[in-house]
Amino acid sequence: MSIVSNSIINADAEARYLSPGELDQIKSFVTAGQRRVRVAQVLSESRERIVKSAGAALFQRRPDVISPGGNAYGEEMTATCLRDMDYYLRLVTYGVVAGDVTPIEEIGVIGAKEMYRALGTPLDGMAEAVREMKNAAMGLLTGADAEEAGFYFDYIVGALS
Repeated sequence: MSIVSNSIINADAEARYLSPGELDQIKSFVTAGQRRVRVAQVLSESRERIVKSAGAALFQRRPDVISPGGNAYGEEMTATCLRDMDYYLRLVTYGVVAGDVTPIEEIGVIGAKEMYRALGTPLDGMAEAVREMKNAAMGLLTGADAEEAGFYFDYIVGALS
C-alpha cells in the first residue's frame, strides 16, 4: 500500500487529520514520483532487451534449464520461461511506480511461487532469472534510479528464494 493510502487509512481509523510528519512523507513520495515514473518507463521501453539479455545469460549459466528434461527445453518452453521473466519485470515496474511492494505481493509473487512448486519448476532458477534481469536493467539505469529499481528486483528474488 502506498504511503498516501496508508497515511489516510491510519488517520481515518483514528478520526484525525493527517499529521505534519505524514504530510511530509506524502510530499516526499509525490516529489519522487517523477523519478519513479521515469524508471518504470525505461524498464518498460527496454523490456524486450532486458528479458532477451537476461534469458541468454541465464541459459548460458544454467544450460540444464534448456537441455532435454529442463524446464525451458524446446522452443515452446523457452518462450514460456521468457514470458515469465517478462511478468516479473512488469511486477518490478508496478512496485517502482507505487513506491511499495504491495502490488508485487498482491498481483503475483505468492501465487506464482505455488504454481512453480506444483509444476516442478525450480524456484532458484526463477530467482536467478530475476537477478539476471536486474543485471541487465542496471546497465540502463544509474544512481538513485538504479537503487529504486534494484530494491524491487531484490524483493522478488527474496520472495522466490
